[in-house]
Amino acid sequence: MALYEHIFLARQDVSSQQVEALVEQFKAVIEQGGGQVTKIEPWGLKSLTYRIRKNRKAHFTLMNIDAPSAAVAEMERQQSIHEDVLRRLTVKVEELEEGPSAMLQKRDRDDRRDDRPGGRFGDRPRRDDRPRRDDRPRRDDDGDVGEGGDE
Repeated sequence: MALYEHIFLARQDVSSQQVEALVEQFKAVIEQGGGQVTKIEPWGLKSLTYRIRKNRKAHFTLMNIDAPSAAVAEMERQQSIHEDVLRRLTVKVEELEEGPSAMLQKRDRDDRRDDRPGGRFGDRPRRDDRPRRDDRPRRDDDGDVGEGGDE
């Protein structure tokens, strides 16, 4: 059997429980085809780069699959006709990734950053080594540094 990473995007107006039901439905298709789903990662509701069928956000879900290609093709066929699935992507891989994916690691890192004093954006050090904007010398039309008058 081959190994696959499969990601699908569900519409923004479906609930998390409905997304879980979709995952269970597609998992059953894989199992009926003689395969198994080794890992399921719901990445949550994320903004899309561009609108897809009038949706600006979507529920992202990753599935690691160990199944024959016929089972994966059947799952993709059912997703293509399902009205709640916006997009899908299946990639054949040499080996499945163990542990949390890069997206979940990023989310954990962002959550830890929010817990620090100063919040999410207050954790950068102040740039005292450069002058403030209003303290910088002005340039005249010729590009020379000066007060801007004739000398």
